[in-house]
Order: sequence, then structure tokens, then C-alpha cells
Amino acid sequence: MTMGVEIERKFLVRGAPPLGGAPGKAIEQGYIAVDPDGTEVRLRRSAGRWRLGVKSGSGLVRTEAEADLAEADFAALWSATANRRVEKVRHAVDVGGHMVEVDVYGGALAGLTIAEVEFSSREEAERFQPPAWFGREVTGDPRYLNRELALRPPVDA
Repeated sequence: MTMGVEIERKFLVRGAPPLGGAPGKAIEQGYIAVDPDGTEVRLRRSAGRWRLGVKSGSGLVRTEAEADLAEADFAALWSATANRRVEKVRHAVDVGGHMVEVDVYGGALAGLTIAEVEFSSREEAERFQPPAWFGREVTGDPRYLNRELALRPPVDA
């Protein structure tokens, strides 16, 4: 199991982001439980890996723990996420020495693209200057947390 703190800023992306041929990986994510305090238990399937994750908090700094699952265990739990899922293709793009994850959503969220940038410290996150192709910052907007996107997509998605 991996545990840690995630320091991340999120931005909406309008139009086609400059992916520069960055390959994408398909991700399916489903939520077993979502607590009003911001704690979530999720399943993720991507690139032949099955993972169970627990996140808590919201905004710039959150805690996160993840563990690998066997495919059979994932399959046994997946039905518990019915009606609480997102699908997306994630592209990794270098922006000024920062690895940016560009998520292009599908299904009910088709048309939504979000850029996420992780940092090693709060200070680094605050110094980051987003490029012009980033749109409005949604770091503190709970509507753009994946768990919320799975439950109730925002009107402007």
C-alpha cells in the first residue's frame, strides 16, 4: 500500500490541449463510498492494473492511500460503484518541468477536459504559473473532484 499527501492544482481546459502526441491511457474509476467530510473509497482500472484508493480532504492538499487489487477482487467490488463512475483518457504533458495530467472525460462527461498538476510543496504550487491553454482554476471547487463528477456532473461540464 502506498500512502501520502497529494498537493495538486486543477484547471479546466477549453478547446484542444497541446498534447504533443502524448499517448493516453484509459481510466475507469468508480466510487464505493463518498462521505460528506470529503473521504472517498474508489476503485480504478487502467493499463492492466486494478487499484483500491482512499482519499480524504479537498482543495490543494489531500491525503491518499492506494493498494493493488487482484483482477477478481476488483471485479467482485466493481458492481458496488454502479451509477458512481467516470471514464477518461489521461495524457501526461510536460509544462515547464512540471508533469501535467490532462484528463479527457468520456461518457456523460464528454467535452470536459481537466489539467491536474502535482507539486512537492504548497510553496511550489503557489509559485506555479499556468500556461495560456489552461482555463479557469477549479482546485477549490468541489464540483470538479472526480467523486463529485461521478455523482453529479457540473452544469458547465
